[in-house]
Amino acid sequence: MNSLKPKKRSRLRIIAGMLYYRCKRYLEWYFSGKKYSKVLSDEALSYAVFSHKTPLLRELRNVDMWMQYNKVANLKIAVKRLDGALIKPGETFSYWKLVGKPTKRKGYMDGMVLFNRGFRAGVGGGLCQLSNLIYWMALHTPLIVTERYRHSFDVFPDSNRTQPFGSGATCAYNHRDLQLYNNTNDTYQLKLYMDSENLHGEWRSTKEAKSRYEVYEGDHHISHEFWGGYVRHNTINRKEYDLEGVLLMDEFLTENHAVMMYQPFLSESSSTSL
Repeated sequence: MNSLKPKKRSRLRIIAGMLYYRCKRYLEWYFSGKKYSKVLSDEALSYAVFSHKTPLLRELRNVDMWMQYNKVANLKIAVKRLDGALIKPGETFSYWKLVGKPTKRKGYMDGMVLFNRGFRAGVGGGLCQLSNLIYWMALHTPLIVTERYRHSFDVFPDSNRTQPFGSGATCAYNHRDLQLYNNTNDTYQLKLYMDSENLHGEWRSTKEAKSRYEVYEGDHHISHEFWGGYVRHNTINRKEYDLEGVLLMDEFLTENHAVMMYQPFLSESSSTSL
């Protein structure tokens, strides 16, 4: 896939592009006519819809643990900006509109930020863990994902993976946002908290869930590209069941393509794909 071949861009080009897309986002937030969710409620809505948790600390190759400790501090700040967020019928949830710009003045620290073909330290690093969690949970609700960005690079091999590859949502203030639209007649609420080991999340609602969802991976393969690298591909699909277990829908959600930053295990008979 030619478009995934890593491109080298000058620092000036990167800064100019970032400023352009940030300004474009601000214009969208204030002039698009969308009704964005903005209310936080300490009182939990009556019905639990779906919950999930992810570990706060993982030992990753070539990643200093101080970055992960700082990530935990960053998550604590962002969680306070999102916990209890209500998405009323007709409203759109915008991750960055609620979290705001992560800055040192707000208490954010340098954490791990995925960048180009690797990672680096950056203020607010690690907040992708929160957007990943929210996106994964949203796939198990009737909420419609209207904006989500996949990771362009697969930096680390699978390690104790419990979700399909590509089931997260990368974020970068503010142009790479996660947005969810409530097309139902019920209000949904995002609840978040952290303990010593995990980041916990839950979607709740004013009405009891009428369906349950199974999110699964399809068409997973690895291709050896003409420019020498490997690209990992898959699709994310979802089955919807009623409360009696009857299949209502089996739908395609999205596809992922990411340049692998590690060598895959290929058999001698493999040529261009696995």
